[in-house]
Amino acid sequence: MTIPLNIPLIPVGRQPFDGRSLSEVTAELTAEVRELYTADEVPWVVGYSGGKDSTAVLQLIWMALADLPAEQRTKPVHVISTDTLVENPVVAAWVTTSLETMRMAAAEQSLPIEPHRLTPQVKDTFWVNLIGRGYPAPRPKFRWCTERLKIKPSNSFIRSVVAAHGEAIMVLGIRKAESQARARAMEKHEKRRVRDRLSPNANLPNSLVYSPVEAWTNDDVWEFLMQVPNPWGYNNHDLLTMYQGASADGECPLVVDSTTPSCGSSRFGCWTCTLVEQDKSMSAMIQNDEEKEWMLPLLTLRDKLDAPFGYIEDESDPELPAGKKVPYPRADKPARDFRRMNGKVMLFNDGAIHGPYLQGYRETWLQELLEAQTWIRANAPQHVRNIELITLDELHEIRRIWVFDKHEVEDSLPRIYQAATGEDFPGGPLDEQLVMGSDEMEILKEICEDDELHYNMVRELLSVERKYRTMTRRAGLFKALEDAVQKGYYDGHDDAVDFALRKKKWHDDVATNLTFDDETGLDAPA
Repeated sequence: MTIPLNIPLIPVGRQPFDGRSLSEVTAELTAEVRELYTADEVPWVVGYSGGKDSTAVLQLIWMALADLPAEQRTKPVHVISTDTLVENPVVAAWVTTSLETMRMAAAEQSLPIEPHRLTPQVKDTFWVNLIGRGYPAPRPKFRWCTERLKIKPSNSFIRSVVAAHGEAIMVLGIRKAESQARARAMEKHEKRRVRDRLSPNANLPNSLVYSPVEAWTNDDVWEFLMQVPNPWGYNNHDLLTMYQGASADGECPLVVDSTTPSCGSSRFGCWTCTLVEQDKSMSAMIQNDEEKEWMLPLLTLRDKLDAPFGYIEDESDPELPAGKKVPYPRADKPARDFRRMNGKVMLFNDGAIHGPYLQGYRETWLQELLEAQTWIRANAPQHVRNIELITLDELHEIRRIWVFDKHEVEDSLPRIYQAATGEDFPGGPLDEQLVMGSDEMEILKEICEDDELHYNMVRELLSVERKYRTMTRRAGLFKALEDAVQKGYYDGHDDAVDFALRKKKWHDDVATNLTFDDETGLDAPA
């Protein structure tokens, strides 16, 4: 047997699987899988990320089912993989191909294994929220992405299985050796086990969790994957090569599941992630493989998303090393509206809490994203020439949000799309639904003399009037007009903060000076 180069070596003095043979451990676990599988009619849902742990778990299940008589393969095993639509393109392609290979192999081998590629709803995708609604790039204290992109799609699928069958068993590649926090959580759930090896799911009712490789170490996983052939025909050596290519030293594996600790300070997941200081895995892929240099535009765009946030180069403190990065958490203020999403001004430490990205910045993000996609399609290797960094469904939803929710009736998305791609936007015109055309909006902007707040207020008032014009019952019209005026009431950021501070002081004074007798003596209507 040919042993591939750079396989992670087992440390001296430690035997894999605590000295037990691989065949013994494999036989024991596959027997356990068969026993649990045939014990009831509850369907299984296997979480598959394409990484080493989920691959090892799926291999064990596949091997166990293959040894069962055909009449005992009575219930489905759903293999779910959540694609956030902003996954690292190399790994996303790997997982997509693996799922298709898996589907064909399961049919050929008459196994009840059903792969599913899950994606978030259009309204929940990364670009619809960042470019469409203007959510700022995710931060540890505003981590809006994980719930929408990863948790909701998988939980929705699991709930559908529970609704159809009354219960579900989730099979996960979680291991105690991943981190102390993971070990503590798993041990806590172990105490509440209702059956052997099945723990309750803290987040989803009527579902249990089975973790067959929970006691394995990182080395145990690689020992298994390198010695046991992949039963659906994928090459685990290629998986190892992908891990090595995403590490700076070419040896330390990266992590696919964002809830698990990474090796060193590397991380693997969404290429747009701004929850880390640097995307080390993508940088390493580009550095280690010339054929992956086509990902440079993605890395550049990711760094631009992150640039106004979190860190700046410090040149003023002589005690810090050259190039040292220091926290600067509010550096993104120029890119964001000083009002919240609902148009209100909220204070923190006598300053405004900034809200969504301004229109110009959102349009710039879209322009640069489409330009990156166009460049990759023209210059990347053939197998990634059809890459889709943002889907047409997302573009249609962003256009709808801009025009009808944010009242940006200039309808600039088709123009941006044409400029970035050289093609006409594949969507119908909105002229009959707009209060004014682009020429009229330019005249309006000139009349407002570059007063952006005044222009936005008039634009929204016209849009509100257009919305209610054809309604038989116009309930809410005056409230909508009032809200539009209140949003544009200020001369600018400083005036808005000053007004909010005076309003806060007035409320504080009233609350301080109002006695019990005053309160009961007020002659106010009910």
